[in-house]
Amino acid sequence: MIGPKAYIHIDRLKQNVWNIIDNIDDRNLMVVIKANGYGHGAINVAKHLSDNSGIVFCVFTIDEAISLREEGIINPIFIFSRIQQAWIELASEYDLWVNASHLDDLRLLVQLYKEKGKCPDIHLKFDTGMTRLGFDVNNHKKIFQYILEHPFLNVKGIYSHFSTADEGDLSYAEYQLKLFNQVLKYGMEAGIEFNYVHCSNSGALLNLPSSFFNTVRVGMLAYGVAPSNEVKMSIDVEPVMSFCGPIVNIRKVGPNTQISYGGVYSTKKETNIGVIQTGFADGFPRPWYENGYVSYRGNYFNIAGRVCMDQFMVDFGEIEPELGDEVLIFGKKDGDEISVELIADKIHSTAYVLLTAIQGRTEHILIK
Repeated sequence: MIGPKAYIHIDRLKQNVWNIIDNIDDRNLMVVIKANGYGHGAINVAKHLSDNSGIVFCVFTIDEAISLREEGIINPIFIFSRIQQAWIELASEYDLWVNASHLDDLRLLVQLYKEKGKCPDIHLKFDTGMTRLGFDVNNHKKIFQYILEHPFLNVKGIYSHFSTADEGDLSYAEYQLKLFNQVLKYGMEAGIEFNYVHCSNSGALLNLPSSFFNTVRVGMLAYGVAPSNEVKMSIDVEPVMSFCGPIVNIRKVGPNTQISYGGVYSTKKETNIGVIQTGFADGFPRPWYENGYVSYRGNYFNIAGRVCMDQFMVDFGEIEPELGDEVLIFGKKDGDEISVELIADKIHSTAYVLLTAIQGRTEHILIK
């Protein structure tokens, strides 16, 4: 297919995960593959990591989870979204772990058990300061008492989520950790056994070792990308995705030739303009055109003008590239390298936004 390609380096993915495992000793590992594996392809990621049966895959929706099961993934799968009555029975049928974050969630599970004699395993989520999903920490006694009164509710784990663990100032993350430790202590004293205790995300893994507990969750780090520019990358990882686009047209133009919409880019001399069949509809970060560039055969070439929906142009200067060759937009491949973190920083975005935008017409190609 002529169009954008997301090359997924499976060897790097596996090595990244191995290096992470090497740094967390004998703790459980959760690998987050929601949003189509952060743009990398959730099913492919899961299939190539599932030989480690201890890895727990984390998704956001029931549909993501069922897709993995139907592709033969037998590892534990945990759903982050809030429980919905419409699908909790499916979660039980497919042996999926669910997130309980409100007393009404527990009531739904009790109702299902009374009607069907079964309900899915659960992880209790407490909000320690993200102000997103999660039980209020002040209600911990009520929640734990409800669990004890309904012993058929199989609590697999307890967790929370940091909002600033990937930042230089860890004071708020440490405050959240303190709250979580208090809740965890109360739960254990109440006699509830938690097989999985998790708070650490990628940022905390690099930045806050006191938050490891017996389980660590990683998302961005598994894909070889720093969770932010404020943490030291103390674990060796490489970018798993190389996002590329093909050169479909080359034209030699004279000086003062306007390129693309608005004519904001004008050539300074005779030059070769290449048309790349990739646009913002494919996930290209459109603001990058202002000071951005691509890599081709080890050299950088400026993006020429505004990025279009389906294409963008590159000023190759005196170089005449081969029609059909690909330019690297971000990643690391065949001697070309541009980090997605650099682009995110320059356009005041995040690598999360850029990677999860890779979808639609982009063809995913596995490199093993």
